[in-house]
Amino acid sequence: MFIGRDNEIGILNRYYVSDSFEFVTIYGRRRVGKTTLITEFCKGKKTILFPSLETSTGNNLALLSSAIFTCTNPEMETQPYFDSFQQAFDYIAEYAKNERIIFVIDEFPYLAESERSVSSILQHTIDHKFKKTKLMLILCGSSMSFMEKQVLDYKSPLYGRRTAQIKLLPFPYSVIGQWFPSYTPEQKALVFAVLGGIPMNLEKFSARKNVYQNILDSIMHANAVLFEEPSNLMKQELREPQTYNAIITAIANGKTKLSEISSSVGLETGSATKYIDNLISLGIVKKERPLLSESGKKTIYLIADPFFRFWYRFVPQNMAAILSGNMSKIFDAAVKTHLPEYMGFAFEEICKEFLLTRAKNLPFVISQIGQWWGGNPATKKEAQIDIVAVSPDKTEIILGSCKYRNETTALGVLTELKEYAAAFGGNGAFNGVKNGGGAKNGGYKKTYYYIFSKGAFSSSLMDAAKSDPLVRLVSLEEVYAE
Repeated sequence: MFIGRDNEIGILNRYYVSDSFEFVTIYGRRRVGKTTLITEFCKGKKTILFPSLETSTGNNLALLSSAIFTCTNPEMETQPYFDSFQQAFDYIAEYAKNERIIFVIDEFPYLAESERSVSSILQHTIDHKFKKTKLMLILCGSSMSFMEKQVLDYKSPLYGRRTAQIKLLPFPYSVIGQWFPSYTPEQKALVFAVLGGIPMNLEKFSARKNVYQNILDSIMHANAVLFEEPSNLMKQELREPQTYNAIITAIANGKTKLSEISSSVGLETGSATKYIDNLISLGIVKKERPLLSESGKKTIYLIADPFFRFWYRFVPQNMAAILSGNMSKIFDAAVKTHLPEYMGFAFEEICKEFLLTRAKNLPFVISQIGQWWGGNPATKKEAQIDIVAVSPDKTEIILGSCKYRNETTALGVLTELKEYAAAFGGNGAFNGVKNGGGAKNGGYKKTYYYIFSKGAFSSSLMDAAKSDPLVRLVSLEEVYAE
């Protein structure tokens, strides 16, 4: 079943119907659904689909030869092999002179590793032959660093030749329901917080089971399909997986500053930064600082990938029970009771997605969104605002508080958020913009307050929202509403 990716399919079809040479690069982390997207797009279209492998140049050339003749001359009893990649590309160019055809090289980094001159050969063929044809060339790759440096970067032989590029990202929370239509918004939120938006992960959960049974069966079991997925992914993508594992473990245990991470792992900060940058390029870790803050001193590192965040939070500390087959006996105490607290970060991400993509009647188009933390001059304590969204002219802001808990969200949450607004403005987060707002609302023309809650809202909070057009209450059901 093909789910989502309507926008990406639309982009590919738009270039396909041009009937002139097009060169599209598609890249993204492993398991994100690149091959599935390409397969869906190519249905009913004449396609040379070449899945390059981690093998020798000769083997890849043989596979390419077979792919070419299977598409262009399927009735041929004995398929010949091309003597070189240049010869193969020349054949494709001749065939595509008068007929629209798609040529896909899947996992292009594998081919480039076995035949180091292939990028230059492709560049020459594009410039002198492909551009005169009706060919649609698609290069696809999972190695993010390779695709960005060796295909998209200005130093690459292929630089400036592509006509489009698609960086395929994990699915957002709003798509989860297509896999689990019978789940409640709360259950869908939990699935997203555990698995993230990686299609392969989502396919391992069964819509016929509840979320907790899926976690036990697909993650927290010695033979579970996702039990070793994080370590397998790092072994495929990275050298020295032990070091990367140590860094992720440190971040998962609350060491979010570079100095804390490097000290925990036993690396110099310069060396640690290189490892962390690789994890960032894979979408596993992200770097954050308070929104609109220019100081690098407050930079922190967080686990960006929900599945890695869940795995490192719950699997290592329960490894003995998992390996002995006793996890089901302690699941409630070891995992289930801690999930509301664990869900906090994921809920913030879900609410940001809502504001960016589905919220109706927003006061302005959001140009920047993030979180903020800093000192509160009034209380002399640290203040943290879950969501800060900024208007393009930086004169209006949305401040959001996200409460993922069963109890009623009371008026005190709004009171606290308004106190934090003063701290936010008092720290010069808007670079000293003066527009008459005063310290009451952070010093800006308008500050809007959005309170997101899994549970109900108290009557006093609802009364406050009714009497103040700058306050909006958003339930989990509204966040998920399709």
